[in-house]
Amino acid sequence: MKTVLVGLSGGVDSSVCAYLLKKNGYRVIGVTLRLGQGEEAAEDAAKVARHLEIPFHVVDYREQFRCKVIDYFIKEYTEGKTPNPCIRCNRYMKWEAMLQLADEMGAEYIATGHYARIDRLPNGRLAIRNSVTAGKDQTYALYLLTQEQLERTLMPIGEYTKEQIRELAKEAKIPVADKPDSQEICFVPEDDYAAFIDANLPEDVSLTGNFVTREGRVLGPHKGITHYTKGQRRGLDLPMGERVFVTGICPDTKDVIIGKNEELFTTRVICEDVNYMGMEALEEPRRVWAKIRYNHKGEYCTIRQISESRIEAIFEAPVRAATPGQALCFYEGEYLLGGGTITEK
Repeated sequence: MKTVLVGLSGGVDSSVCAYLLKKNGYRVIGVTLRLGQGEEAAEDAAKVARHLEIPFHVVDYREQFRCKVIDYFIKEYTEGKTPNPCIRCNRYMKWEAMLQLADEMGAEYIATGHYARIDRLPNGRLAIRNSVTAGKDQTYALYLLTQEQLERTLMPIGEYTKEQIRELAKEAKIPVADKPDSQEICFVPEDDYAAFIDANLPEDVSLTGNFVTREGRVLGPHKGITHYTKGQRRGLDLPMGERVFVTGICPDTKDVIIGKNEELFTTRVICEDVNYMGMEALEEPRRVWAKIRYNHKGEYCTIRQISESRIEAIFEAPVRAATPGQALCFYEGEYLLGGGTITEK
């Protein structure tokens, strides 16, 4: 009997993941990594483990999480970027920590409640595949995973819709069957990331500056660059007489650039620190389907290598607000080929 270590978040998806794997003959061990969330997640996970009659452990990873995710999150915002902490957490916290624990506990596999699937492609590489339900597809947040991590990962939830998962949870009488999905960053209270960053900055660090036009005309002071992201319209409080948007952020001067909506569109996006998944490397230009943020519908583009760690994507239709710090993920059909971090450099 194969043993699998299941990451239990206290939510319905990971709970059904554990239930399905036990039903399919695996020896299941539940584990909750104490990261940025409160006690409720661990308590709910413990209830699920008792109900499923599986061993359960809570492991404190808050210090590592602070170093690898929270400090990175704050640093990126202070540099005028808009990071996606879940992407970094998945590879450098959840997967690395879970695989280390799996080795210690004698488990061959780890499993998560992500809406995604894993397949081996004809080229021999493992790739994340879109889930059966487009509305919950989570492949974008998994592009940094390595071949070694994928080799030991199970994702049974990717074969189901959210509605089917809820039904399975009710049929199995899982205690969290009706628990709402969390939409917030787990370590940011009330999803107020700007207040969280302000509270965690040294007192002598100021991120305030001015709203300016692309030509350099000063429009007035702003609250701090961490309060803004490219493409933002709400909360600017600028009496311009027309709809204006954040079109850029200058971390050196702390200026927030204001412009019109049409200035946000581009057909050229650069990304760096590329991780290849479904392909070995980018040896020649390749036409792919790409997303520039989690909820972007995607668009066709041609990608090509422009330096050792950077690629250029030329889109066939303009994309809006390609934001530094976010990921550009590229696909072929249902399969994730890789991705990198969007940069303006």
